[in-house]
Amino acid sequence: MTEAGDAHDTDPTMRVEAVFRRIHAERMAGLPICNPALRVAAIDFRRWQGDWVGALVLPWAINLLIVPGSGAFRAVSVGQGQTWVFPSGAYDFMGSREAGLGAYQSCSLFSPVSEFASQADAEAVAQAAMAGLLSAPPEARPAPLDRRAFLRTALGRHA
Repeated sequence: MTEAGDAHDTDPTMRVEAVFRRIHAERMAGLPICNPALRVAAIDFRRWQGDWVGALVLPWAINLLIVPGSGAFRAVSVGQGQTWVFPSGAYDFMGSREAGLGAYQSCSLFSPVSEFASQADAEAVAQAAMAGLLSAPPEARPAPLDRRAFLRTALGRHA
């Protein structure tokens, strides 16, 4: 269950960025896993079914995040998973908690992020991930029938 202090009534972008900048400075600075071309950036946070979903670019990873709002978010134990169903499909998110942010869940997209040459490249990928996450996949269309196949189908013949 989400604790009352964990719910975010307004866009959590600035809070997410502040917390992860602190993590970068205090726990991750100087580690070889960090890409010096990247900085912390929360991307496209928006309401989704009452909670907040967005992408997070970090010098060590790119993740999707779900932060509690007024929706169905339920905190799970740190390291425990929960499956969320979005228009594009079902995804596994891991529970976490950070001082200054509270409970949240994350889904790793890239880790490490050494292949990204620039912040712009990483943010473009994060934006594309958000667009894809919240879009239903196109429906599969049957292959068009040629005239002979159409007539066989229409007449109920299979020869």
